[in-house]
Formats: sequence, structure tokens, C-alpha cells
Amino acid sequence: MPTHAKPLRRDAQRNRDLLVAAARDLFATRGLDVALDEIARTAGVSSGTLYNHFPNRNDLIDAVFADRAATVVRIAERALSLEDPWAGLVHFLERVCELQAADRGYNDLVSRRVPQAAPTESHARGYELMQRIVERAREAGALRPDCTLEDMAFVTWGIARTVEATAAVRPEVWRRHLGLILDGFRASAAHPLPEPPMRPDELVRIMQECS
Repeated sequence: MPTHAKPLRRDAQRNRDLLVAAARDLFATRGLDVALDEIARTAGVSSGTLYNHFPNRNDLIDAVFADRAATVVRIAERALSLEDPWAGLVHFLERVCELQAADRGYNDLVSRRVPQAAPTESHARGYELMQRIVERAREAGALRPDCTLEDMAFVTWGIARTVEATAAVRPEVWRRHLGLILDGFRASAAHPLPEPPMRPDELVRIMQECS
């Protein structure tokens, strides 16, 4: 029979909630490399308490961004509800990039995190919906026919670096970068590409080396 995690005591749950809230605020403004000891101090608990709840940084990151996969699913569902497939693709990419621009920690996460070996239901659903968004735009003749879901990684990586470099001076200029990328995805502007698309396993290897 499956076992269920024992509920935390009230004080332990309070400490965990304080740690997640502190990490969320610090990650959002300074990125994922904030010292864990500083997160503990901001939460008003000891470093030992932090490590009792989150043995490593990735455990804490998972807790902070646990809701993001569900958010991406909602964005994708909305994109697929739009009648125009190209408008759906643009909607999806714009909304995801807005999440990146609004939260430096999430911006770091999407450009570093390796896809999970055992994805959650939300991650699996999100992948399925994103695949359909791309396929639908291709089938409509709006998206260049050689564009794959793996090519969407160029959007994530490119916008992540633009957000990082320009946030203090022109925080909205990533929208111009995204517009240039989208023009390159249009079927009407397509020219033969010098390299084949990345395979899914190649994308995983690349992200492993970046993380």
C-alpha cells in the first residue's frame, strides 16, 4: 500500500512556509544563487532548520516553483482555445516570457533546469499541450514547417539572457527580442536552415551542461 507523508507539526509547517516565502522573494529579485544561509536568516530560522526541510537547493527550488507547471498548463490551454493557431503560439510564448521577466528566479530556472526524469502530471500535460500548439501552427501554414518543439528552447534561452542583461535599464525590451524571434519562425519568412533541429535527448544533454 502507498505511504503518505506524515503531516508536519504546526510550528514545523510555519517554519517551512516562512522559508518558502523568503526564498520566493529573494529568488525573484536576485536569482537562484542566493546563499541558503541568507534565506534562513530572512525567514527568521536557523540554517539547520532550513536543511531539515530542504536538504539541498533543488528541494527548495522545487517547493518555491511548484505551481509554475500548472500555470504554464493554463497558459497553453488558453493558447489552444484561440481560433488563430499563430495567435495561439504568440500568446503562449508572450505569457511564458512575461513570467520570466517578472521573476528573476524563474528566469534562471527555465534556462537551467533539466526536464524531470519522472515528470509530474502538470509537466506531462504541459509538454503535450505545447507540442499541440506547435503542431497546430505548423499545420495552419503559419509556422515554418521545419520548426520543432525543441526549437522553442531558443526562445527560452534567448529571452532569459535578454531579461538578465536589460532588466535594470529597459525591462520591457525583451518584447522586441521576442518579436524578432517570432518573425524568424514565420513560414512566410522561412529559408533553408544549415543545421537539423535538436533531438529531445540532445536538448536534455545541453541543459545538463548548463545547470
